[in-house]
Formats: sequence, C-alpha cells, structure tokens
Amino acid sequence: MIITIIVVAITAAISITGFSNEALINKLILWPRIMHSPTEYYRLLTSGFIHADWNHLLFNMMTLYFMGGVAENVLGSGFITLYATGIIVASLPSFLKNKNNSYYRSLGASGGVASIIFFFIYFYPWGKISIMFIPIGIPAILFGALYLMYEAYMSKRGQGNVNHDAHFWGSVYGLVYAMIIDPTHGLSFLNAISNPQF
Repeated sequence: MIITIIVVAITAAISITGFSNEALINKLILWPRIMHSPTEYYRLLTSGFIHADWNHLLFNMMTLYFMGGVAENVLGSGFITLYATGIIVASLPSFLKNKNNSYYRSLGASGGVASIIFFFIYFYPWGKISIMFIPIGIPAILFGALYLMYEAYMSKRGQGNVNHDAHFWGSVYGLVYAMIIDPTHGLSFLNAISNPQF
C-alpha cells in the first residue's frame, strides 16, 4: 500500500501547487494543439498529476487510495507501470481527436484511476464497490458494465468538460492489462463471473 500512498501524496502536492500556479498547469496539461513534437509528449503522463479543483483531486485520490491497494498487492512495484501507462493510454484518444482544436485541454488522473478500478474488477468481479450517496456496495462487475455504458454514451454526446474518452479507455486498458498478466488470460475472470457470489 506504500506505493499507492506515495503516488497519492505526489499527485496531491503537484495538484495543490497548480491551483495557484497557472504556469505549472500550462506546462503539464494535455494540450494537443501545441504537442507538435515528441518533446511535448510528456504531457500524456503529466496531465494525470494535476487537477482542476479540490473536488476533482479528492474524488480521484480517494478512489485511487481505496482501490490501489488491490493492484499493489497483485503487482508490487509494477503498480506504477499499470497506473502510469493507464494515464498515457487514456490520454491518447483525446490527443489524437483534438490535435487541431486550439481550445481543448485536459487534466486529471481519472484515466489512470479507471485502469486501477477495472484491474480490481477483473480479479474481484463480485467484490463490492461503493458509490457516493448509495449506502450499500454494488457488485464490481455490475458497476463496471454500467460505468462503461455511461462513459461511452457521454463520450458520443460530446458535451461538457469531462474527458469521458479517458474514463472509457482507461477502464478498458485496466481490464486488458489484468487479462495479460493473469496466467489464465481471462479464463479465471470468465469463471468468476459465471459463478455469482453475492
């Protein structure tokens, strides 16, 4: 759990600094229009370490804290690889889609956090996930299905300032990553979801 705590602490420190430092935000944010050369591609990762406001930061870091321990128990220090690549993979669709959009910018750890959530879902599909304002946890596999449908729908609508593409692709990446590192390559997941445990 120590790696998760370190990632949360580093992200919080950078994000809080950014709240009052516009130059730092502009240096780290995903800004496809100005990313013309590989020297700017670092933004695919660094955008995951800054947040728009306290609510954005707290929601992402609380989720990462509670879910990260599971991924860390399975992966050890490899947790960093999953989380960092999750941020990058989740950022790529937005980067490619908005290369010519001068107004588009994106920030936040949501894509990486989504990859951790779906890594958890893969290994514990019948584990409980609690959502704010809902007093009881719901099965992780149900949460995952509803979440993917919602994010796909919202991405298609294309409204608002939430990066639904990052949420969707970060989630898919976390599931695929888990499948690859699992020696059964998906068979254990299929077996688990075919044997409900409420």
